[in-house]
Amino acid sequence: MSQTTAAAAPSPVMPDHPPTAAAAAREIAAGRLSPVDLVEACLRRIEAVDGTIHSFVYVDAERALAAARHAEAEIAAGRSRGPLHGIPFAAKDNYDAAGLPTCGGSRLMAGTVADRDATLVAAMKNAGAILLGKLSTWEYGTGNGGEYFDLPIPTTRNPWDTQRFAGGSSTGAGAAVAAGTTVIALGSDTTGSVRLPASACGVVGLRPTHGLLDKAGMIANCYSMDVPGPLAWTVEDAALVLRALAGPSATVAPAPTRPASLSGLRIGVILDPGPGMAGPDAALVTAFTEGLTVLEELGAELFEISLPVPAAECFLAASVIGSSESAAIHEAELRERPQDMGFALRDKLMRGAMTRASDYLAAQRVRRMVADALDRTIRTYDAVVTFGAFHVAPRLGVEPEMTAFTADTMLTPFSLSGHPSLVQCNGFTGSGLPLHWQIVGRRFAEADILKIAAAYEAATTWRLRRPTL
Repeated sequence: MSQTTAAAAPSPVMPDHPPTAAAAAREIAAGRLSPVDLVEACLRRIEAVDGTIHSFVYVDAERALAAARHAEAEIAAGRSRGPLHGIPFAAKDNYDAAGLPTCGGSRLMAGTVADRDATLVAAMKNAGAILLGKLSTWEYGTGNGGEYFDLPIPTTRNPWDTQRFAGGSSTGAGAAVAAGTTVIALGSDTTGSVRLPASACGVVGLRPTHGLLDKAGMIANCYSMDVPGPLAWTVEDAALVLRALAGPSATVAPAPTRPASLSGLRIGVILDPGPGMAGPDAALVTAFTEGLTVLEELGAELFEISLPVPAAECFLAASVIGSSESAAIHEAELRERPQDMGFALRDKLMRGAMTRASDYLAAQRVRRMVADALDRTIRTYDAVVTFGAFHVAPRLGVEPEMTAFTADTMLTPFSLSGHPSLVQCNGFTGSGLPLHWQIVGRRFAEADILKIAAAYEAATTWRLRRPTL
């Protein structure tokens, strides 16, 4: 399964898929690619496949083409805004975008149109990126892990197997990047909602350090754990987006130089989730083990370490915090319009509304203990590598598989602690479903995890494989 020889640089244009942001930027700078042509390619791709996967809930073709023509004129006049100028992106439908609906996948917000951009949508536009539209999400970016087909939008389907889940809650973001209906997507992650779609769809999903990125103009799910983050096809693209989102003064996200060596880096390896949680699928273990071999071949020194608090305990604490805060945010809607909610949201809000204050405070104390313990563990190393989800993308509508995919993970410990974490593809099952792992760094050390992920990506050929629709 391991592919450890360096991959040839992908062609700027892959069959049926737009190029990566970095490849497109190079072609645009050289005058060989027009932003208008690139946007038109994405719109054709949406037309061709989105009726099957349902990654978009709103496509703003007219304004996207107008923005592409404006970007083309600016670049031709020598006023390039940087590597994202002319690159298409789309935003999860919990981000406001001026003049577009913001419904959060819910009947409760039907007809709502934003009058201004969310801070991060504005940052992308300021970098010259072109908004294609809004992407599917679980209702309000939340739920109980199941899929009940009772929302006002179609269920997003996984491009690798349309009978399987695309991950939640940034469902459309993961599917869109994998299928090539957009080049870049903005998602949000509370207990895994960027990293789970990245896991299921075989893309790069980055949850930055808690507090690094501005959440203004986004529908809240859980104030104390919500973190916006990008999804992209490559690590280099994720780094370009993070630099744009974090601002010009940020030193956390240089574009990776794809080093041939990781010599001198100390990487902790966490294999065991601790008691109370099912272990990872065999295919994920195999891919993980072979991925560690690649890191060693690149020169990294590996150390097996332990999770200081069992993953099951972390998941329980995160569940109490998340449901309680969601119930507080949506209290009036739960009281006045419960019949208009999907089952998953209503179920979660009712659980949160019945949680005692003492239980919420106890969960927050566990959170502080987890954060402090993980900080002591991680600061000893340049990064930590561990599993993400413990299962491959589950079958849609099979509730035990769906909830297990969402719950059996190593994601929530780092949601509680606030450390930056990245999920990337590290192989495929025999039936063609993507596999993955998770790389975690010290707070505000996104550059370290991007460097390791980029080196692994450059040493393997997984990014040359795309879903066929």
